[in-house]
Order: sequence, then structure tokens, then C-alpha cells
Amino acid sequence: MKWLDLTLAGAPANLACDESLLEECEGNPQAEVLRFWEPREYFVVLGYANRAEAEVNMAACQKANLEVYRRCSGGGTVLQGPGCLNYSLALNLAKHPALESIPAANRHIMTRHCQALAGVLGPAVRVEGVTDLSLNGLKFSGNAQRRTREAMLFHGTFLLSFEIPLMEKFLPMPSRQPDYRAGRAHGQFVTNLAVPAERIKQALREEWGATEFCRTPPVIPPRLLHKYAGQEWNGKF
Repeated sequence: MKWLDLTLAGAPANLACDESLLEECEGNPQAEVLRFWEPREYFVVLGYANRAEAEVNMAACQKANLEVYRRCSGGGTVLQGPGCLNYSLALNLAKHPALESIPAANRHIMTRHCQALAGVLGPAVRVEGVTDLSLNGLKFSGNAQRRTREAMLFHGTFLLSFEIPLMEKFLPMPSRQPDYRAGRAHGQFVTNLAVPAERIKQALREEWGATEFCRTPPVIPPRLLHKYAGQEWNGKF
């Protein structure tokens, strides 16, 4: 597997890049890739089926000129910004029988990531809910997937040095919560890892055998760049 460390300018380009990697992997087992990127500005990202009026404090976002985007995968709404490390896995389903269904893929990938991160953070790392990773009961990573006929995108975020109080400002309590959250507010529920990004990257590269650095950046179709920059996609539902 190849790995790619690529942060593009602006949220639309970074979100479009993930879907582009998924499309490249469709029908092409050689296109599997592990990508890392770190946002330079703050923005909100809705899960595919989320409703902005229920999951986002829109008045606060508008006052702060904070943009709200929508990704192609499921899961909940997140606030992105400096101090977040994002990863994206584009996998060909034919090569991985363990990914045969949504629940199976969640279990398989989250178990592998838990084991990989335990080598960095210690044995207190746990898989919680469906696709969260926690440390001593505090969430530090959320994840989601998008499937096509022959490929899958599995991506997520690690909180390293994020301004957690901003979550309280821009995100209300989510409409759906895992049991282990137990009604805790954002500030009492999530935590930063306070470890260098490179340690997380190395752990995931080793776990997935991503040994070849991808020197040629992907070509993102203009239609995807237009999609993620437009209100037709971001404002749906």
C-alpha cells in the first residue's frame, strides 16, 4: 500500500480528495492508499445524512464566518481545525474479506487501529461506541466509512492539540450519542493526545503496511471540487 501526506488548500479540496481516492480504488486494487492531512483553518463537517439545523449552532458559525461542509461518509458532525490529524484509507473490497459488511469493516478496522495506537498510548486505549477510540474513557478519535460496489473509504480524525472549547461554541449536543458518553458535554467527553502527529502516522503506516510514499499527488476531478464547494451538496437535507 502507498501512503500520502497531503493537505490541500481549503476544506472543499481536502474533502474532494478523499472521494477521489475512493473512486480511484474502485476496480483497481493497486490504488489502495493511506492519506494524512491536517487542516489549517476551522470549519464544520456534517456526516452525510446530518441536518445542519439540528447538529450545528448555525448562528455562532455565521457570526464567526465559519463554513459548514458535508462529507460523503456517515457518522456525526465534527469541528475541524489546527490540532487535528486526519487520515483516510481507500481500500479495495476484493482484497479484504474482513470488510464484507459495514459492521464487519467497523470492527476490523477499529480493532486494528486500537492495537496500533496501544503501542503509542498504552493499554488504556479502547474502541467505544461503534467507531470511536478513547483513552481512559475520553474520546480522541471519531471515524466513518463510505462504500461503493468495489471499494471503501474509511477515514477519521485524531485530536492532538485541538481547541476543544470551540466545540461547545459551534456544536450543540449531538442528536445521537453512544452510551459511553453518558450525557457528557464536549469538554468532559473528548481529549487531546498531546503526542507528535508523526507517531500516529507511523503507527498507522506500520499497521497497514503502507511502505511506499506516493510522490505523485492525485488528480481530483473538477466535478468533485465543485461538489464540495457548492451549496447543493453542503446544504442538502
